[in-house]
Formats: sequence, structure tokens, C-alpha cells
Amino acid sequence: MTAPELRARALQCLTESDPRAKVAAVYALSTASEQGACLPDPLAELSSSAEIPGRPGRPDLVPPLQVGRRAMNTPEGRAMLIHALAHIEFNAINLALDAIWRFAGMPAAYYTDWLQVAKEEAYHFSLLEEHLQRLGYGYGQFLAHDSLWEMVARTSDDVLARMALVPRTLEARGLDANPPLRAKLAQAGDKEAAAILDIILRDEIGHVEIGNSWYGYLCRLRGLELIPTYAALAAQYKAPTPRGPFNLEARRQAGFTEAELQLLIQPPS
Repeated sequence: MTAPELRARALQCLTESDPRAKVAAVYALSTASEQGACLPDPLAELSSSAEIPGRPGRPDLVPPLQVGRRAMNTPEGRAMLIHALAHIEFNAINLALDAIWRFAGMPAAYYTDWLQVAKEEAYHFSLLEEHLQRLGYGYGQFLAHDSLWEMVARTSDDVLARMALVPRTLEARGLDANPPLRAKLAQAGDKEAAAILDIILRDEIGHVEIGNSWYGYLCRLRGLELIPTYAALAAQYKAPTPRGPFNLEARRQAGFTEAELQLLIQPPS
């Protein structure tokens, strides 16, 4: 009997619209992979007629400026922030799953690396959703934006662009944003949320490191230089320009070189 194929199952997880069912499916796929019961076929050519990504009817998606302010001095304001973070983690589950099924021809370790990311993002989403419920709210009750997934869709034609502009750009911004958000939540007395952000930062360093590792692999494979190639891709795909303050230590741990960090601090004019 042939074992189920990992990339096809990742696609099934991606098209699941119910958040809790998606989390459970990702956990099940991760367990099957760890037990050797579900292996990736890098050469499989996959397609889907289902909507990608699968997601619930709510939250309503609006431009970022319409999401609303999150005042930390009110329970609703803190809930809005937790909701925004949960939405980011839900999208992050989807981006990891999309990286698995969409790009053929990569080494097997690429697919299991991104499955590990998907599992950890599912864990983050669950932590935030549970905390949101403790605050008296649920996922989908507030507005949200779709900026992260928009870049995922934009880079669907090239795995090099995906590695450069999603983990190394958008997720790396999360490394910078995490400490000040954690400080605000701790100052507002929400120690549980602050502890969740500690977990997220720890794991996200690893996720960005995975993106850095595969970006470097692809650059070497194609005979490209890391820094000028990144600059060209950022311009081609209209990636947002990173703005400080930067979490330089977290970025170092995630595999950014000192030359890259120097360009962040002092970008060319």
C-alpha cells in the first residue's frame, strides 16, 4: 500500500476553511510525517479547484488602515490586538502549507521544514485564539487585513521570490515588532499574552532562519549573489521597505549576515 503523499495532504489542509479543523489537520499531517507514514514527492505536479487559501467567512478583510486602533487601556483594545495577531498566525499556517504544495523539485527537507513551520504556526494560532476567548471574544469578531497573503499570492510563480519576500521580509518584520508589542501587553497587565509572544518570537526566529537557509540554497543553485538578488526581487515584487527599530539580535539568530543588517540600518540612498 502506498503511503499518502505529503504535499497533496498539505494542499488539503490549505483548502480547509474551518480554523480549528485546519489546525487539527496540520497536527495530524505532522505526526504522520514524523512517523514516516507520509512522505513528500518533490516531483508531483499538483493542482486544486478549491479556493486557496481555505478560510472562514469572517473576519471581514479590509485595507490595513481600516482595521482600527488598538488601545491597550481597554479590554476590547487588547482583544483587537490579540485578534490581529491570531489572524497573522492563521495566515502564517496557510503560507507554510502553500510553500509545501506549490513548489515542486525541492529537496525533501524543504517540505518537512515548512511542515514544521505550519505546525508551530498552528500552535501559535491556537494559543492566541484561546486567549481571545478568555477575553470574551472570538476569532472573526474584528476586522482584519490580508497583506501577508497578498505577498504569498504575488510570489506564487517562483520559490526564490517566495523565500526572499515572505519569511525574510514579512515574517522578519514580526521579529522587530514582537518586543514592543510584548511590552505594551505586559504594561497593560496581560501577562498571559506577553508569555504567548515570547513563544512566538522564539519559534519565529526559527521560521525566518528556514527561509534564509532555503533562500541561500536557491541562490547558490542558480549562481546568484544573495544581497543584489534580494534587492532585485524586492523591487520586482514591490515588497515593503523594512523600517526600524530592528531586532538585530533576533535577526542574527535567524541567519541574516552582518552585511545585510548594515544595509537595514543604513540603506543605500
